[in-house]
Amino acid sequence: MLRVLASFTWKDYLRAIVDIAIVAYLFYQVFVLIRGTRAVQLLKGIAILFVLLQVTNWLELYTVNWLLGTVSEMLIIAIPVVFSPEIRRALEQIGRGRLFTRSLLFGPDVTPEQVVEEVTDAVFKMAREKTGALIVIQRDVGLEEHMDEAVALDSLVSSELIQNIFTKNSPLHDGAVIIRGDRIAAAACFLPMTQESVAIELGSRHRAALGITQVSDAVAVTVSEETGTVSLAIGGRLLRGLDPRTLREKLLELLPQRQPVNQLFQRRASK
Repeated sequence: MLRVLASFTWKDYLRAIVDIAIVAYLFYQVFVLIRGTRAVQLLKGIAILFVLLQVTNWLELYTVNWLLGTVSEMLIIAIPVVFSPEIRRALEQIGRGRLFTRSLLFGPDVTPEQVVEEVTDAVFKMAREKTGALIVIQRDVGLEEHMDEAVALDSLVSSELIQNIFTKNSPLHDGAVIIRGDRIAAAACFLPMTQESVAIELGSRHRAALGITQVSDAVAVTVSEETGTVSLAIGGRLLRGLDPRTLREKLLELLPQRQPVNQLFQRRASK
């Protein structure tokens, strides 16, 4: 072994390092692409199946091993179908030159506290006017699949913009706004509705808020168009009748924190 290593030149070492670095980077980008999507859970299931295959082979459990092997062969055919949204999204991002570019969750001049302040301000101004709204805030689980047919914005979160989006008769009024970090990623997003029974007075916005929080770890804020009531959906549960202080506290608990840079917050506080 040492003799083989001694025969390597510095070019061989450099080539190996570059080769490993490229492969590691590609694996990392694939992980980033599917991180937080349902594909991760499927990959975990495939990994468990592979481990069980090895264990049953080692224990000579031939019938179980044959059964697991048959399931594995079927998965090879099913994987392109199961992962088709992720594959399509990856190809689209390659075509746009965006696969290897990632933005920070929060920019250098904006903090979670400021985003929460902007959202809270917009929500209760709309509540006073009884303007219906649905605002979804992404956390760890990606929501790209719900933005494919939406209107991409990529705009800094602001109370004024949120209110303009949900103004009655606005072309973006229907659907949800999705916030990623300090940006409004998309508007007019149509979300999966919960299949569980809900109170009869709850409308489509509330059902969509419950639905998106059942399939992801996002949080959703709704404003009722009929009553102006503000609600917060978390994990498929709906907290209704919130006041500004409670909503602000709940959102700050749920969003990742970091050291604040108080420019936007000071602008809001001065109003």
